Amino acid sequence: MQDPTELLKDTTPFITNDTIVFGLLMICLGFIFYTSTKKEGFWTKFYKIVPALFMAYIIPALLTTSGLIAPEWLTINDAGEGIEGGSNLYNMSKNYLLPAALVLMTLSIDLKAVFSLGPKALIMFFTGTVGIIIGGPIAILIISAISPETLATPLFPTPGIGEFNDVWRGLSTLSGSWIGGGANQTAMLEVYGYNQKLYGGMVFVDIVVANIWMAILLIGIGKSAKIDKWLGADTTAIESLKQKVSTYSKKVERNPSLTDLMILVAIAFGTVSFAHFGAGYLSVFFSDFVMGLEAGIARNMFTFLGSSFFWMISITTLIGILLSFTKLKSYEGAGASKFGSVFIYILVASIGMKMDLMLIFDNPGLIAIGVVWMMVHALLLIGVAKLIKAPYFFLAVGSQANVGGAASAPIVASAFHPSLATVGVLLAVFGYAIGTIGAILCTVLMQLAAVS
Repeated sequence: MQDPTELLKDTTPFITNDTIVFGLLMICLGFIFYTSTKKEGFWTKFYKIVPALFMAYIIPALLTTSGLIAPEWLTINDAGEGIEGGSNLYNMSKNYLLPAALVLMTLSIDLKAVFSLGPKALIMFFTGTVGIIIGGPIAILIISAISPETLATPLFPTPGIGEFNDVWRGLSTLSGSWIGGGANQTAMLEVYGYNQKLYGGMVFVDIVVANIWMAILLIGIGKSAKIDKWLGADTTAIESLKQKVSTYSKKVERNPSLTDLMILVAIAFGTVSFAHFGAGYLSVFFSDFVMGLEAGIARNMFTFLGSSFFWMISITTLIGILLSFTKLKSYEGAGASKFGSVFIYILVASIGMKMDLMLIFDNPGLIAIGVVWMMVHALLLIGVAKLIKAPYFFLAVGSQANVGGAASAPIVASAFHPSLATVGVLLAVFGYAIGTIGAILCTVLMQLAAVS
């Protein structure tokens, strides 16, 4: 009889305790901030090339790649059975720290100034969407010419009824994820009936390619002035918004008392509590509403309304905007956006630990499709940005609002300035609304390309 352990691979990392992993990530962040404030020597030259935010992402990725930590794993017991395990740090950061960061960063927002940024933000967002829609079929055409076996329908023993193995069906889930988010990705899995036993391979491509692209965007932030000069971009509106917030922050700046800090904690996590409470009811209500629709495209277009994460982010952003019209806005002077930035960096580190760099070599064919796909997306963004003289900020946030969604768009936006985080959130939430219909259009094109 074959040893069961030969069929399963033990992927247990050296450290599995989340308390220890969290402490390790905090040490990494402390090291990054300590070295990035050096005024001379090696680190000064290093951080002129590599942004601190990128380091907060890549160091945890290296720890995961080394096997020291892991986002999830499989432990083989003495009986040869596989026991799944995993870290909850990313879910904690996404569900607790992200909304807390958003409300603290939105507290001092000048909504009128945000709208004065003009139409270029929306133009770049839709350009990113179009890049994903046409990037999929173009990638299929290119890779099928180079490596036909990559697009060949994989054989799989006894597929279930209604489960299809066509690669283009699996790639439809990527289009849903890269235009909208997790809810749209799930909708595409349902619409096109891709074999769920093979679905993990598509999730793997999503993680690898999307995270590599996010890393590139973060590196670009350190070069944004040079990029803007090359694009011929007018950054006046962005700089004006940043200046307004900075001027207001200096005006109300004070040494925070214990009362100030406790009120900030109350604002942040009180909002998190209310957002989760509201999201719980709204997601159930709209899930029932969506399921009551006739099965088909119409139902799947509105699947995102049943996502509790969508409602949590929406409620949080709305609360932050409403509070910015109250006296609580003055708590920016007590360090509201600084605390928000701390939470964002923790989220970045937890996202970084999801990335095992060695996975790039596990399925090179599918990864190649994802890379070509993202290159089309990137080239179209660069071309349109050059044409309309859009700043790199709009390019980066417009892209990440599509590819990364509400969990990472504010990360990229706030890297330019904490006051800009709201721009990333608003665009990402809009992405949820158009994600499924855009993904369906992309999939139709991919199907045509696959059978041509």
